[in-house]
Amino acid sequence: MGFIGTGVMGTGIINNLLKANFSVTVFNRTKAHAQTVLDHGATWADTPKAVAKQTDIIFSMVGFPQDVETIYFGDDGILAGVHAGQTVVDMTTSTPSLAVKISTAAEKLGVQALDAPVSGGDIGAKNGTLTVMIGGKRETFESLRPIFDTFSQSLNYFGAAGMGQHAKMANQIMIAGTMTGLTEMLVYAKAAGLDLQQVIATVSGGAGANWSMSNYGPRILAGNYTPGFFIKHFVKDLRIALQEADRMGIDLPATKQAKQLYQALVDAGSGDLGTQGLITSYPSWQ
Repeated sequence: MGFIGTGVMGTGIINNLLKANFSVTVFNRTKAHAQTVLDHGATWADTPKAVAKQTDIIFSMVGFPQDVETIYFGDDGILAGVHAGQTVVDMTTSTPSLAVKISTAAEKLGVQALDAPVSGGDIGAKNGTLTVMIGGKRETFESLRPIFDTFSQSLNYFGAAGMGQHAKMANQIMIAGTMTGLTEMLVYAKAAGLDLQQVIATVSGGAGANWSMSNYGPRILAGNYTPGFFIKHFVKDLRIALQEADRMGIDLPATKQAKQLYQALVDAGSGDLGTQGLITSYPSWQ
């Protein structure tokens, strides 16, 4: 199979595919960033088109919708190299409309397409415990279930092309709330003179328990802002969610506020921090 995108998430997924004895041909915009998976047994291809020519199932996971557009529709893109009977799966968190565009173009070429964004961060990718949200034809999804099972613990089919992306937007809206809640909980607890380790342990045992706190709370206390998920990518996700909300005629004021908080960090040059880096924007935390 093929995999395009060897970032933090892609690397974890590819390593799990390799552990499951799948042959994986990879492409990444910067070859040096693919070295880890190449060292583990993946094969390099020079373009997304070359990946498509050499494999029957092509996964992609890149940064932004414009990157998805390029790797699928560019002169050296995936759709320039496919043939009838193949399947393409975009796991990038992208726009529902782009997922529909890819599916429509692929179908004209006799190719099946799924949008399959994930949740679970770098830890989930590494441990093979991701949650996957899937749009496209159900039979196509079912045929790939054994592959998805190598890197996920929860597979969720939502319907036609683009519906996986809509589900991911709902997920990101929820995470916006848990990340701002985690951040302000710790800022408050520190100002009050509470033991922060004890606060996290206590809240984790009650109604405030959540994934963000369990996974990012300890990183914050350790001063570790390395990305399990980049702030710049989270801003992109929240932008998409708010655009879709506008299109559907709904207002999400809390999500707007979270996006503004994270956007300020991007504007300040901190977009490459992990999302837990939000706490660095609070002066009282310093």
